[in-house]
Amino acid sequence: MTTTSFPPPTGDPWPEAANHLPPEVPQPAPAATDAAAPAGPLFPEFPLPPAGPKGPGSWAGRLRTLPARARRGRADDPRWVRPALLALLAATAVMYLWSLSASGWANSFYSAAAQAGSQSWKAFFYGSSDAGNFITVDKPPLSLWPMALAARVFGLSSWSVLAPQALMAVATVATLYATVRRRFSPLAGLLAGGALALTPVAVLMFRFNNPDALLVLLLTLAAYGLVRAVEAAGTRWLVFTGVMFGLAFLTKTLQAFLVLPAFALIYLVVAPTGLWRRVRQLLLAGLALLVAGGWWVAIVELVPASARPYIGGSQDNSFLSLTFGYNGLGRLNGNETGSVGGGGRMPAGLEAPPGVEAPAGAGRGMGGWGETGITRLFDGDIGGQIAWLMPAALILLLVGLWATRRHARTDTARAAFLVWGGWLVCTALTFSFMSGIFHQYYTVALAPAVAALVGMGVDGLWRARHRLPYAAVLAVTLAVTAVWAYLLLGRSAGFLPWLRWAVLIGGLAAAVALLLAGRLGARLATVAGLVGLAAALGGPAAYAVDTVNTPHTGSIVTAGPAVAGGRGMGPGGMRGGPFPGAELFVNGRPVVPGQNGAPGGAQGGAPGGFPGGRFPGGQGGQLPGGRFPGGQGGQGGRTGGNGTGSDGRGGGSGGMTGGAPGGMGGLLNGARVSAEASAALAQDAGRYTWAAATSGSQNAASYQLASGVPVMALGGFNGTDPSLGLSAFQQYVKEGRIHWFIGGGARGAAGAGADAAGGAQRTQTAQIEEWVASHYTAKTVGGSTFYDLTQAPAS
Repeated sequence: MTTTSFPPPTGDPWPEAANHLPPEVPQPAPAATDAAAPAGPLFPEFPLPPAGPKGPGSWAGRLRTLPARARRGRADDPRWVRPALLALLAATAVMYLWSLSASGWANSFYSAAAQAGSQSWKAFFYGSSDAGNFITVDKPPLSLWPMALAARVFGLSSWSVLAPQALMAVATVATLYATVRRRFSPLAGLLAGGALALTPVAVLMFRFNNPDALLVLLLTLAAYGLVRAVEAAGTRWLVFTGVMFGLAFLTKTLQAFLVLPAFALIYLVVAPTGLWRRVRQLLLAGLALLVAGGWWVAIVELVPASARPYIGGSQDNSFLSLTFGYNGLGRLNGNETGSVGGGGRMPAGLEAPPGVEAPAGAGRGMGGWGETGITRLFDGDIGGQIAWLMPAALILLLVGLWATRRHARTDTARAAFLVWGGWLVCTALTFSFMSGIFHQYYTVALAPAVAALVGMGVDGLWRARHRLPYAAVLAVTLAVTAVWAYLLLGRSAGFLPWLRWAVLIGGLAAAVALLLAGRLGARLATVAGLVGLAAALGGPAAYAVDTVNTPHTGSIVTAGPAVAGGRGMGPGGMRGGPFPGAELFVNGRPVVPGQNGAPGGAQGGAPGGFPGGRFPGGQGGQLPGGRFPGGQGGQGGRTGGNGTGSDGRGGGSGGMTGGAPGGMGGLLNGARVSAEASAALAQDAGRYTWAAATSGSQNAASYQLASGVPVMALGGFNGTDPSLGLSAFQQYVKEGRIHWFIGGGARGAAGAGADAAGGAQRTQTAQIEEWVASHYTAKTVGGSTFYDLTQAPAS
């Protein structure tokens, strides 16, 4: 068994590793006081496992010893480490699984696809929105597969759809701990894992069914593989990293590659082997990425369009154009043909009228993605999602790179700071300056990097706290974190007002004590450290608990309490719905003017909306003329308002009865489906390919989940996909493949993105509804407008 000795004691908090073979000797016991504690080897490397039957470090040997290592942990770990890790993972599981079903179907767009995948293997493979395989979701299907499999095994329910994401949270925390612990102490790994588990946006997205949960897990696994590869120029671990990136691409396309250039450059520079071998290894990892992420794409592109569902989100039924357009470069430059208000324009009817000043940011990226800039991730309600520890992470990244500046090129401590720092900087800069669609929850991709840098940096400074320069940096980092938390907590009026003062006072007091840590005894320094830790994590922990206790539904969700002035989706900052006055819910709670951080305003107003909390020219959130874009009527409030919609009935297509809550044809929040409507859809559904057709994936998803039968989503998610023309729809009707048509949203959906989508895309779905309305008799079923397509049409 190979052993190595510790490097000699030094004042460096991240001493250069003696070599890449980890020691197996236990760490020396700490001295009684800080003054006597040597700086020493603060971060000994991970010990090699016992040699397996096929040689040292073989996969067979590792697998044979895995149960024992999982039970007792590393040989050099104190006894408390493994119980502490298991407690962290158990607490994460409990918090993320707690009251999980309260969010219902969460994002019904993906829940309906999981339902379809549980009913049809073809829908499972392609990621179809319905079991009839009319159209896919606008993402690759990998994130849908765990949900669909869980629904097949346990039956379709809110729990079976959301539980896989919660379990991914536990896996991500465990992977982050293992990655940080490779080169740093148990304290660093536990602190990183705990910080990740308490990040508000992580709590939100790992309890939700968007693709982001799986994306973060796969990227964290990629970072683990890179750290392992850097240790000894391991080809298999670099290939593993490539596979993780490929799978991440099949989860959320090009967002998976934001950190790829940084990772490749880091390995090319620091791996302990020759340059050309490094190049060959990277090419091999690139091939692994191509295979892991490209096999599904190749099948989709090679299969004739007539034999597969339409590629949702694309304008030409091509996954490649979806990848590089709407889901790719369009997110960066704002040129998103087919998106809601794509092409950087506001949807028709949402421009501020003459004489009304548009809020800041309006007119760019639909005015709902917020102003771009270096402070974007710290502003409004985005800061409360992810930014609590970002200033500390940036400070500690600079400190770590400075402290390891004289280390060898191949030093693993500096490599770890480069890996996580590269992740943080690349992703943060992209999010800060992208002009296209940007939602607050995207920032979950930053959470592992922030947590890892905090864990590594704090651990190093804590071990070197007897030296004044390091103690000063630790104290300043804590003070900055406490002041920043005080400011963030102040953005949520009425939310635990005592907490911001407790965080500020406790953090500053602990910072002063840590500055004097070299003169304090070990016990007093430990107390100061615990107080500082509580102050640093108090704000995000409070937001995390609030997130757990709040149901989240729809396509745009945020963590934590309501924030006044948050930018959200609408002009100026609607967080709970697409536009001010549209869907009056923030994280599942009705917005009441003057409450929950919302400024006063008329009925239907929204935090940060148009002046007076209203749409210009309308009452209580109405658009000019009392309509939602594209002809939808109603105030957009909880009852649908009193406007007259495109179908001429009170409440309009934007109300909760008969249409989608929140306007825009139900593109973002779906419809409220009655038991009567659900029963009508299920009647004789086995005789048809689709029980019904309607506009927009969210509307279709609501009816499909309520009835359990396939519903055709005309126009896809945004209502602008040219997925089916009028003549093709008429042929389906003639063949008896569709039973019902559900009206009340097609013209609104088609109009929402008409500015960018163009005439053909604008009118295709609307033409279908107009033809149906003029040839079939409408009847109201449970508040919804149904047309029976099996009846003889009028001439």
